[in-house]
Amino acid sequence: MTAPVNTREAAPQPEWVRRPERSNMTMLRLMTWISLRLGRPSARLVLAGISLYFLLFAPAAKAASRIYLRQVLGRAPRFADVYRHFHSFASTIHDRVFLLNARFDLFDVSVHGEDVIREVLAAGRGAFLMGAHMGSFEAVRAIGRRQPGLRVAMVMYEENARKLNAALAAIHPAAVEDIVPLGRLDSMLRVQTCLDEGMVLGVLGDRSLGDDPALRVPFLGKLADFPLGPMRLAAMLKRPVLFMSGLYLGGNRYAVHFERLADFSDIGRTERAAAIEAAVRAYAACLERHCRATPYNWFNFFDFWRLQGPRP
Repeated sequence: MTAPVNTREAAPQPEWVRRPERSNMTMLRLMTWISLRLGRPSARLVLAGISLYFLLFAPAAKAASRIYLRQVLGRAPRFADVYRHFHSFASTIHDRVFLLNARFDLFDVSVHGEDVIREVLAAGRGAFLMGAHMGSFEAVRAIGRRQPGLRVAMVMYEENARKLNAALAAIHPAAVEDIVPLGRLDSMLRVQTCLDEGMVLGVLGDRSLGDDPALRVPFLGKLADFPLGPMRLAAMLKRPVLFMSGLYLGGNRYAVHFERLADFSDIGRTERAAAIEAAVRAYAACLERHCRATPYNWFNFFDFWRLQGPRP
């Protein structure tokens, strides 16, 4: 399911790969240090200054934020809009420290679509949770730790998994067990084993490597490329796909959403391509709806509409 190494290296890389998210990792380490020493209320006071610092000294991310906010707000973003975008991002990173350490008592988390996730658990075949760089995935995993029977793991490319594992280990060592890396010889076997055990696997469907197949669809008023790989994986393993998001609502409030996107359980081989395309379009529409409802929750700090090449 993975491309040969030489093909991946030779293909044009998207901006998010060429420009590593150093600010993300730096912010995570800084917030971990502050949070574990000061606690959440005191650290929140420091957070405003940290958000301003990254806004002032991350020009590429600030420019990308303005591009996105102009699309989602339908107007030229003000400085306050960009600051709110950065501060929402910093808040979710800050709260990750406490969520990974099972301090759920600090948060007010509402769950929408509980019937959807209960239906998946009752079937016992697992499912894919198709998310985005939106809000907090840890808020979604927090639901899994509170509710017996709901076990959530993240599926991502091996290099991304290695970086995230290193960061999470400093916060909560057990969290590294919740990541299934792609790109290994046994990756597919591990994914299928997790599903057969009834786990739900989170996949972020709003980024693609440059050589990955993608579908070009309208998104927030312009065309954008969405990767086909995550849906192809779900179709290959004949599993249902749910949209997931853990939206930050300010203060200590989060809203976790589960919504049906597609079910590949009974899709035949001849119908698969059309079903995958329909699922990707449904995902893009669902992501757009959540972006418009909570515009400061999408944290793709690069030019998402910079198209990577010709698409069918």
